[in-house]
Amino acid sequence: MYSGGPGSGKGTQCSKIVQEFGYTHLSAGDLLRDEVKSGSENGAMIHDLMNEGKLVASDVIVRLIVKAIQETDNDKFLLDGFPRNEDNLKAFENLTKIEPDFVLYLDCPEEEMIKRVLSRNQGREDDNIETIRKRFRVFEESTLPLVDYYASKGKLRRVDAARSVEEVFESVRAIFSSTEVRPRPDRHCNCFSFLRSFCR
Repeated sequence: MYSGGPGSGKGTQCSKIVQEFGYTHLSAGDLLRDEVKSGSENGAMIHDLMNEGKLVASDVIVRLIVKAIQETDNDKFLLDGFPRNEDNLKAFENLTKIEPDFVLYLDCPEEEMIKRVLSRNQGREDDNIETIRKRFRVFEESTLPLVDYYASKGKLRRVDAARSVEEVFESVRAIFSSTEVRPRPDRHCNCFSFLRSFCR
């Protein structure tokens, strides 16, 4: 699983990981935004929550992720921005019976991420200073305990994301290259999760 706050560079790092190691990138945020664009009733609800900087219900996100997993033949997945809270974690593990091989945590100072987000021009409604700060606060309350949880299980891999793209990827590459991936006979899925890491 892959974690990094907005502007921490996780989208860029995900692309590099996919290219070099052959993982299928599943971004919780992208799946949610695609659902919003679909114009469905579910999408309208998600739109309102995201604009308010609130978290979407776990069962909604898990259904979107499971659907995306079922639509690909790859057995290696990079979960980006998920889980974000304990409820997400329980819903995902109960439904899929999958536990990540490790969690990569992109560590970047809050003010640096805000500067990066405000300087990018992706046309996202939730890329404004008020919403970004709300997302930081939600992270501290809901996601930070998961970082501690995975650290206690020896699954957390922390990377300093305040450096250049290439410097960060050198650290990321070393982690992926040194990690032994064991085949999963039950679901044939090797799962790496990147939590959203808004940093303290």
